[in-house]
Parts: sequence; structure tokens; C-alpha cells
Amino acid sequence: MNAEKIEDKHNSELEVYAVSSTSEVESETGLKKGLKSRHIGMIAIGGIIGPGLISSLGIYIQSGGQAALLIGYVVVGILAFCCMQAVGEMTTMFPGGGFSLHANRFCSKSFADIISLNYYIAWVCVAASEYNTLSSIMTFYTENVPIYGWILIFWVFFLSFQLLGVDSYGEAEYWLALVKIIGLTAFYIFALIYMCGGVKGTPAFGFQYWKNPGAITHGFKGVATVFIMCSSSYVGIEAIAITAAETKNPTKSIPSAIKKTLIRIVYIYVCLAFFYGVTVSSNDPMLNNKDRALKSPMTIAIVNAGWTNAGYLVNTFILICGLSAINSSLYIASRTLLQLARDGIAPKIFSKTSRRGVPVAAVLATNALALISLMNVSVGASVVYGYITNLSGVSTFLVWAGISLTHIRFRQGWIKQGKSLDELIFRDRFYPYTSYLGLFGNIFFALVQGWSTIYPFRASNFVVAYILIPVSILAYIILKIKFKTKFIKLDDMDFEEGRSAVIESASSDQVVKSRGLGF
Repeated sequence: MNAEKIEDKHNSELEVYAVSSTSEVESETGLKKGLKSRHIGMIAIGGIIGPGLISSLGIYIQSGGQAALLIGYVVVGILAFCCMQAVGEMTTMFPGGGFSLHANRFCSKSFADIISLNYYIAWVCVAASEYNTLSSIMTFYTENVPIYGWILIFWVFFLSFQLLGVDSYGEAEYWLALVKIIGLTAFYIFALIYMCGGVKGTPAFGFQYWKNPGAITHGFKGVATVFIMCSSSYVGIEAIAITAAETKNPTKSIPSAIKKTLIRIVYIYVCLAFFYGVTVSSNDPMLNNKDRALKSPMTIAIVNAGWTNAGYLVNTFILICGLSAINSSLYIASRTLLQLARDGIAPKIFSKTSRRGVPVAAVLATNALALISLMNVSVGASVVYGYITNLSGVSTFLVWAGISLTHIRFRQGWIKQGKSLDELIFRDRFYPYTSYLGLFGNIFFALVQGWSTIYPFRASNFVVAYILIPVSILAYIILKIKFKTKFIKLDDMDFEEGRSAVIESASSDQVVKSRGLGF
């Protein structure tokens, strides 16, 4: 009997291994399964964190206040958590193609295409924004090279790096994410010591900046303004679904990564907003500094503590974050464009991949579109950054709402067809609350994020804040008419094609361990 159990276990392990040891470049997708579990795990915690989180939050402390910043990151963090629970449940069952595939399967083709188009817009905007940021901070070191020169230098570098393949992307993100986590941890330790009076010559001040000049500076209008920055910071947390198609063993790696996103939300976003708020006043004169590194709350806190040359250290940290952000944005956007090409929305040339599994044409096109960052040469870096940030933030709310609706449909179809929840590799234990909160919460914030542009009315800012909403609705109607699509009936949903093969061979213990939060 024991011998039979050992043999069954051995056969099960071989079956799981066979799934994860198939040819690295899949014939169906043309993508290479080059991302390892350690890559996915580190990306989930610290990957895709851009320099805006370090350099630009001072603007929102100034316009909204410390409490507004903290409220924004907590509230949007809850929406991000809801979204990730939905992503985890669907992606572990159907790892190829990301949430575009899920929307196509459980909603409709036109709905899936709108999600993908918004997601692509978001990541092109992120790439352009980060090119702008990186080039701007390089002037901190030297002014001999103009901003457009730095943009072109970085443009060539990242294009070359992206063509190396997913292995290089994963390895780079692993180490860059590790550096970011170490850097943020060091700042948290410093901030705690600083506020408690541990820095020589500085008495303990605790939460004095929350009292004077106050934690909320411009009421609800200020809080609403902060939400857009918060959503822009969180963009990419759902990208685990995109990486699944190039992960060696998604059924194991993705559930683990989804659980780590709660750590990311609390440790990276909420903690940073908290420590920024207690160490920097909303009326600190350094917040008006023209240099991006010098007006960073991180720099201001360290300078006020007595280290006048802190700008050099923080600038280097911003540079590292920028490298990670552009690396990730080009990777995610190019894979999204590849999926759009396969769906017939983008030209077929973007669906082609090289021997390394790289969608070369999609990478080239995405990187070329990111050159809208050159606008800052004539318009001004801060203005361009604001426009791009708004577009990426609104796109994020729309995509998250789409993911939540897709998950609701997925669960309804799963139950309608008589399937058991025990079959799910990763289960959202808070369903349906998470998905409905994610759906209506993201729609609400997509509508309210442009509140500050209404009074006093500013036409250009109002258009940037809301243009994607009517454009998305119009595009959906056009695609629906063109492809004659209807929402798929619950009884007609396909839960077999593309389903993770590992579920058939995994033991019940393996499945149970992957459910829910994992804590």
C-alpha cells in the first residue's frame, strides 16, 4: 500500500514537472516561459514601482495634506486588493493571455478589447512619463546634455534591453525590486528615529505636522486630487496576469505572488504615505523646488534632519526606480499590444515574435509611442507629467472595473454550470464583496478623480481627466457593431480550453494551500 502511494506521488510529481518543463517558447503564443518563481515573487512585492512614488508625492501633500495622501493610498489599496483577488482566481485557472483573455471568455470580445486598449494606453503613458522623469533628474548631475538628448539615450538603451528577452526582464526586475525594498526600509527606519527625536539636535515631534498646518489642506477637493496619483502609483499591481503567459510554472508562482501583493499594498504604499506625512509639512518651502529630487518628501525629510546633500542619494534612488518602471512598462505594454493584434484590433505584424519569444514589432511601436515624452521640450516637464499621470490613472480605474466585472461573470458561470469552488486553485474568500466593491468603487473614482477641474473650470485639465470615459464607451459601441458581439451566456462559457493542466494532477492539499490570502 505504501509502495502504491509512493508511486502515485511520484507520477503526480512527474505530471506537474511535465507541465512546467515544456518547450520554453510555446508554439501557440510564440512567447518564452522564462520567468521563474523568484522573479514573479519579487515583482509582486517591489516590481514596477516608479520614481513618481518617491519624487512626486510632495505635490499631493501640498494640495491635499498628509491625511488625504494616507486616505488615498488606503482606499485605492483596498480596490487594488479586490482586483488582485479576482486576478488570482482567474489567472491560476487560465494562465495564458491575461485578463484580456478572461474578459473575452466570460464577457465579450468587444469588452475585452476595450480593457486591453485602456491598459495599453495606461502603460504607454507610464513609459512616456518615466522617460520624462528620468531625463529630468539627469539634469541634476549635468546640464551639458539637454532633456531630449537624455530621452533619446534612454530610448535606445531600453529598446535594446527589451529585445534580449523575458529572461533579462525578469532578472533585472528581481534585483531592481530588491534595491527598492531595501531603500524604502532604510527610509522607514530613519523616519521612525527622526520623528521620535533620535536625530541629534532635533527634538521628538511626532504628529505635529498633522496639527499644524493641518492634515487636510483643501477639503474633499484636495482628497479627490490625491486619488488620481494613488491610482497611477498602483498601476501594474495587476500585471501578474500578463506575466503568467511567460512564467515557467504559473499554477505555483501566481498564487504565491497574489498573496504577496497585500504585503506590497501595506508595506510599500501605505507605509510610505504614512512616513511622508509625519516627516514633511504640507507648507514646507522645499515642496516648491523646481528640481524633482529636491522636492521629494524623502529628500526634504533627510535635509531637514541635517544632511544637506541628501538630494544626491535620493536622486540615485529615483533613477533606479525609473529604470525599473520603464523596463516594466515597455514589457507589459508590448505584450498587451501583442494580444490586441491576435484579437484583430491591432495590425497582425504586432503578433509576431522572434526566436527569443520577443514581440519585436510590438516593442518597437510601444517604445516609439512613448516618445510623446519629447513634448516636455516645448510644453514643460511638469505639465506633460500631469497630463500623462491623469490619463494613466483614469485608465487604471477603468481596467480594474473591467477585471471586477469579468470576475463576477466568471463566478456566476462557474456556479451556473454546476462546478465546485473546491476546484479553484486560488479562491477569493471574500467574494462577492471584493468584486462588487472593485466594480462600483473604481467606477466611482473614475468619475470623481477630475473633481478639482470643475471648479474653477479648466477646460484642458477637464478634458484630460475625463476624455477616456466617453472614448471608451464609443469605442465599445463601434467594436460591438463591427464584430456583432454579445455578452456570453453563463451556460455557454468555456471552462475547459486553456485550463491549467496542473490542476488535474495536483493533490487536494496543494489546491487548498493556494486558496485565499494564504495567511
